[in-house]
Amino acid sequence: MLGKKRKLGKKINDIKTGEKFTTSFTVEDRDLLMYLGLTDDANPLYIQHDYASQTPFKRPVVPTVMVFGMVSSIVSMHLPGPGSHIIQQNLEYPKPVYHYADVRFHAEVTAIHKEDHQVELQVVGYDEEGDEVVKGTLIVQPPYEPDSMNSISLENFY
Repeated sequence: MLGKKRKLGKKINDIKTGEKFTTSFTVEDRDLLMYLGLTDDANPLYIQHDYASQTPFKRPVVPTVMVFGMVSSIVSMHLPGPGSHIIQQNLEYPKPVYHYADVRFHAEVTAIHKEDHQVELQVVGYDEEGDEVVKGTLIVQPPYEPDSMNSISLENFY
């Protein structure tokens, strides 16, 4: 990402109720290893097949915070996009995500509160079987309109 021009995401006046974004992620070993290394999380449910096989899950699961990370990247990179900030989340994880899973996500703007500089997003994620693995709402502050010529130059920061 260094050396690559990045524009800010959609400002509050450019966002419309009903606007949608869909994407998918595949959980790879490298992603799990990076998460576990960064957090020093050694939960056997995440990494030990012998332990996980003796639980109702039957195999290792992906930490829910990693699933939320996928949701967060949708906000940060796409809807509303770079410069956005999640200030509230209400998410459920009705079914675990397993290693190597493909997860499809749908995000939709359900409300805009210009006076508070906030948008509400409805988010749902599905596994390969079409079952929900995450669902809920986010309150997001989209990027702020730059105030000065100096801050406008940050629109194409490196």
